[in-house]
Amino acid sequence: MAGCEDLKELLEIEVIPDVEEMIDELFEEIADAKEADEESKSEYAELQELKSSFKELLKDLQDGEVSQKECSEIYEELVKMIESQEGEESV
Repeated sequence: MAGCEDLKELLEIEVIPDVEEMIDELFEEIADAKEADEESKSEYAELQELKSSFKELLKDLQDGEVSQKECSEIYEELVKMIESQEGEESV
């Protein structure tokens, strides 16, 4: 069973950097197009919000405000998300 340290590591090493990379790529696409359509604006806002949520979760982990059970559940959900995203990319 994954613990809070595992979750913290996953957030710091994989999840937050991946979201930041997605934000950067989307920002470049918007800049290249010289104008953002509503879908791109919405996606950009969602990614920024997701990044903020993950950073807040990381702060809560560092402050010891998340139980081991919650850590395990969140960790498992994130791993599932990552695996499904990797599966989609290989298609």
